[in-house]
Amino acid sequence: MSKERFIPFSSASERSTGRSGQALLVWGLLVVAANLRPSLTGVGPLLDRVQADLGLAPAVAGLLSTLPLLAFAVMSPVVPRLAARWGPERLLWGALVVLTLGIAVRWAPTVAGLFAGTVLIGAGVAVGNVLLPSLIKRDFPTKVGLLTSAYVTVMGAVAAVASGVAVPISQVAPGGWSTALGCWIVLALVAVVLWLPQLRAARPAPEAARGHRLPWGSALAWAVTAFMGLQSMGFYVVVTWLPQVFQDSGVSAAAAGWLLFVFQAVAVLTSLAAPAVLRGSRDQRAVAAASSVVVLAGYLGLLVAPGWAWVWSVVLGLGGGACLVLALAFLSLRAQDATGAGALSAMAQSIGYLLAAAGPVVFGLVHTVSSGWRAPLVLMCVAAAGQAIVAMAAGRGTVRPAAGRAPERASSPG
Repeated sequence: MSKERFIPFSSASERSTGRSGQALLVWGLLVVAANLRPSLTGVGPLLDRVQADLGLAPAVAGLLSTLPLLAFAVMSPVVPRLAARWGPERLLWGALVVLTLGIAVRWAPTVAGLFAGTVLIGAGVAVGNVLLPSLIKRDFPTKVGLLTSAYVTVMGAVAAVASGVAVPISQVAPGGWSTALGCWIVLALVAVVLWLPQLRAARPAPEAARGHRLPWGSALAWAVTAFMGLQSMGFYVVVTWLPQVFQDSGVSAAAAGWLLFVFQAVAVLTSLAAPAVLRGSRDQRAVAAASSVVVLAGYLGLLVAPGWAWVWSVVLGLGGGACLVLALAFLSLRAQDATGAGALSAMAQSIGYLLAAAGPVVFGLVHTVSSGWRAPLVLMCVAAAGQAIVAMAAGRGTVRPAAGRAPERASSPG
């Protein structure tokens, strides 16, 4: 075989290997995304059973929802440093192992196992939350919008399924609620195995990443952080309190549960349409502000016409789904490279999840003090209006790296 014939054959082989490797990477990212929420969203529907079986006080039981968010806030800032030391592929695989271990530990129907497993799950999920935007920015810089939408859709769909099947599984499976929480270990093990090929293809961390600091001094980074935090707070307030708001307006408990499912389903469908919107705009200020205004309209509707519960569930799902995709896309679009995306992601998610953890607590306290839902809903209207204002800053530009490198233009949303 001549040299001229050998070179094209080799190039074709490399292209084929590259395409198959990228396809495997995409599948791996999506399966990782599928594991980021079901171990969390499956807890709420079972909380009363867990509380009764283990004799937990309401405040202690509420920690099962708050602890993962606090773990996100604590872990997120250190993820870029760990990724620089171990490499993002190895770190993400280790996080999946920790997540799997946490699900296994929580399967034991004991108070110690329940809380220890929840902390491990929160730590594992926190790493995935930070690394996915960074990996997408690094390996698919021209497809950020498309792949962000894809992983948010998978994440939201599996989360909704986990909420819906938790009680039926607990009713028919041996072990009851502990098996309903533990069954997600199967999906976690699939992710552990599917991510193994990425360990062989792992790239060494660039030297610049080792000294890369979080961009605390960047106004744009703070705008992205505020947008992430406000939309996260709104989501967790809705999933925590919306059923109770509906029930107090005359809706049955069963119907209120279905209305929460409608909110999540509409949010998932909205995330599917996000890539087209991102591709069609030079920046994302208008769409981010408009999506925030839609969320504001949902809160205003609950305030003035609570009887139209199904309408406001749809409206909040439309706005909330779009805002989630945008918040996660900003972590890549506002960064100049994968290292910057990891640093921005760590900053935005650490502060964002502190707000998310505080939101449901403050909402509940305001409800208790005011003896009604008007005051807490007014508070959420103010938060949504603030989010719309912040969106105008978060929707365009590139965060300057804290390490002092010159900024480049942000990549196309893709």
